[in-house]
Amino acid sequence: MTICVFCAASRRCHPDYVRHAEALGRLMATRGHTMVTGGGSTGLMGAVADSALNNGGRVVGVMPKFMHSVEVAHGRLSDMRLVESMSERLDTMLSISDAFIALPGGCGTLEEILLVVTRKRLGRHGGPLIMVNTRRYFDHLAGALHAAIDEGFMDARHGAMWALADEPSSALDLAERTPPWPAENARFAVPGAQQAARPAHRPVPPESGPDAPA
Repeated sequence: MTICVFCAASRRCHPDYVRHAEALGRLMATRGHTMVTGGGSTGLMGAVADSALNNGGRVVGVMPKFMHSVEVAHGRLSDMRLVESMSERLDTMLSISDAFIALPGGCGTLEEILLVVTRKRLGRHGGPLIMVNTRRYFDHLAGALHAAIDEGFMDARHGAMWALADEPSSALDLAERTPPWPAENARFAVPGAQQAARPAHRPVPPESGPDAPA
């Protein structure tokens, strides 16, 4: 199985994030999965790739040519694919991957996650998407996605397009056993189709405190 790992290149994050990245890389290698990453050598991106390689795994990097001056390219990857743009990078990562596991990261990681959600909603990719919720990092993103469902911008069934896992081992278990998202589920996006399955609106609690309106 080829699994794309989205994650940060930052070196400044909490050690718990690095620990989970290393654990995921080791598990993917020992279970025989090929890893796809953004091709960097620093932060979680470097940690997850190094761990997989050090345990005999195969790692494919995909990096835009211009990013050689922004991120330090990993020098030990099994295969490095240089592309022309960020959009081509994402398209390539999606096209060669069967599933996606997201470790915590910044705006680039969040963009990648939401791109997969969008492609799944439109029936353009069916691979599982699992977020490793280290230090409860993805609670707010998951909350925003569920708010989109609650407010009728997405169908209630869209909530099955992603999952959260507390540990890398459970994330990999989910990636391995979650069935593909059927392409015909794109019909959920048809205007008006959401209304029938729209859940009850969650009431907003009243404001309190000295600044609350009288």
